[in-house]
Amino acid sequence: MVNEIILNDTTIQVTAYQEEVAQGTGAPKISFDFKVKTNEYHDITTLLYKGEFHVKVPERELEFEGTISKYYTSVTDLYKENQVGDFHLELTKKI
Repeated sequence: MVNEIILNDTTIQVTAYQEEVAQGTGAPKISFDFKVKTNEYHDITTLLYKGEFHVKVPERELEFEGTISKYYTSVTDLYKENQVGDFHLELTKKI
């Protein structure tokens, strides 16, 4: 089980992980779920707005330059105290 993903220099603890090959390109593609707390919300969303990342999956010895191919969250505003949002992110290796 993969427990963490590193995007640029930010480590994210994951709750679910899947690895596959993108259709049509053969590029590596990962998808994962993670929780974001109120106090992390600004930093995580600022990171995700970049859209492109140096991706590391230490437990799989996988590393690539990737872009967001899919992203969604259970909430759009985590600025209220003590909330936790469920995030889903899919990243595909840049070709």
